[in-house]
Amino acid sequence: MRLTVPIKLRWSDFDAYQHVNNAELLRILEEARIEAFWTRDDGSSAGTAILDGRPGADSMTLIARQEVEYLAPIPYSRAPLAIELWIGHLGGASLKLCYEIFSPDGVEPRVLFAKAATTLVMVDSTTGKPRRIDDAQRAAWEPYIEAPIEFSRR
Repeated sequence: MRLTVPIKLRWSDFDAYQHVNNAELLRILEEARIEAFWTRDDGSSAGTAILDGRPGADSMTLIARQEVEYLAPIPYSRAPLAIELWIGHLGGASLKLCYEIFSPDGVEPRVLFAKAATTLVMVDSTTGKPRRIDDAQRAAWEPYIEAPIEFSRR
């Protein structure tokens, strides 16, 4: 099963070539990841959003690896991009998030602009050492495990 997170583009995301800059694409992935997996300050969130990213939280996530395959330039649109996310691997202290970035819902033909993967490591905020994914996190995330992204242009 996948999560779909709409992410709005900002005018500043675009470069001189009139498409989303490659560095901004990493920000878009970050926005989708935070929306899908981090709790909001008011306590509302999706069932997968169980990480506390606020200052003083007992754990944090660090990015160990990111990979992006750009398939088509992303043009400006006022409608949000449709970011599909799932977990490609759930390890002991890490998880691999997979993404497909599509044109906004309702836009035809549907365009797959990019595929990406991010490996996150759970870390104890006090010691800075990896910490195991707990039972509540596993229970929330296991329904979203699918085969990982296969990159075609390696």
